[in-house]
Parts: sequence; structure tokens; C-alpha cells
Amino acid sequence: MKVVSIRDIHIGKGIPKVVVPLIGRTIEELLLEIKSLQTNFEIIEWRADFLEGIEDITKVKKTLSTLREVLYPTPLLFTFRTHREGGNKIIEDSYYETLLVEVMKTKEVDLIDVELFSPKVTEIMQAAKGTDLFIIMSNHDFEKTPAKEEIIWRLKRMQELDAHIPKIAVMPNNPTDVLTLLDATYTMYSLYADRPIITMAMASTGVISRLAGEVFGSAATFGSGVASSAPGQIPAVDLKYILGLIHTKQE
Repeated sequence: MKVVSIRDIHIGKGIPKVVVPLIGRTIEELLLEIKSLQTNFEIIEWRADFLEGIEDITKVKKTLSTLREVLYPTPLLFTFRTHREGGNKIIEDSYYETLLVEVMKTKEVDLIDVELFSPKVTEIMQAAKGTDLFIIMSNHDFEKTPAKEEIIWRLKRMQELDAHIPKIAVMPNNPTDVLTLLDATYTMYSLYADRPIITMAMASTGVISRLAGEVFGSAATFGSGVASSAPGQIPAVDLKYILGLIHTKQE
């Protein structure tokens, strides 16, 4: 199993890493979010789809540079979540590609999120070749939990596309859906994965999947800072504490 190492953070080894999203609309709000964090977390995600003026590449780069300076050496994940996968803003597919490629060129981020079902996924992955970036390839289903076989297929497809970390989030409509997600996670982890994977079931029904990832093979989880970026996120401080308890019992 490959491990994704960013400075002293090793994704895929030991306790699942906690990712905390920043969702401020302005640089001022983003800096206040950072200041309010109660402890250090392994990875910070900038959810750029919340930024006012995201269509201005110059503004994006300036904001990113400020975040990088303030947060270093904490690994920084850049995410523009498209509207079709639960994001905050609608943009053209061509601009999605342009945005991600321009962010890659800045060398100000450590990881970048690329959506599996983006029409531009091939072009974006091609642009990422030769860079030092780690790619988290993602898929979010806010309507349902796909069948176990479909979840595994999507994760395997991300691996085939050379994503460093495949990630999937699904919406459970009942506890059985959560079991489906966890079963698919363990099967992928134990039989097919040669790199870290991240999986979760959303909403209150799926909270257990955010806590028990280490048991089933998920290498990271997302916890809220000032506010959550997806249904079912719990405060990152509480998340770190619970993960620590589970990890201790696993040893």
C-alpha cells in the first residue's frame, strides 16, 4: 500500500488524518476561520467554490498565496466543488479546467481535488503530470448510496486514472446504506487498493462512517471548523478525540 507523504503528514499510515474545510467568502473571512481553529489539524481544505469573485483567476491566486503563507507547513488541499456534486457555485466545465490548471501552476498547494465525472478529467490529469501535486479524485452522490459494486467500480476507476487518493461520499437513506458504504470500503481496501482511499456516508445517519474509517480502510475524514462544508460533518476537535480513542483500541 502506497503512503502519501506531505512533509510530516503520512496519509494511509496510522490514524486517519483530519481534513478541515475553510469556506469563507472573502480573504478576511478565511483568515478569521484560520484564527478560530482550536488546534492544529493535519490538512486544511480551501473550498474555493465559496469565494466571492472565483471567476477572477488573479484574485484566486492572491487569496491562495495568502493562505499558503499563513498555513505553512500544514498541507493545503484546493477544492472547487462543482454545483452538480453539491458545490456552492455554477461554472462552465471549461473554466473548471482552467481554474485547476492555473492553481497547479502556482505551486502553492499540496493537494488538489479533481472530480471523477468532470468532462475535463482527462485533460486535468494530463496537466497534473510532472508536478509535485497529489491528486484526490472525488465523487459525491447527494441523492443516494450506489450499490456496493458501483462504489468499488468508481474507486477503482479513480485508481486507474492515476489519482493518488480516490475519494467517494454518498448519501444514505437508511442504516443499511451505511453498511453498504463500509462494506464497499473494506472490500476495496483489502482486495483492490494499492494507495490510500477516503470514503464516507453523509448526513446524521452516516456519522459513524466518519468515525470508524480506520476499521474499514478509509485513510482520512473531514471535520468542521467554523462551519461544515457537507452534511454530517462534526466539529474537528471532537472528531480528533474520537479517532484517537478508536486508534488506541485498535493497537
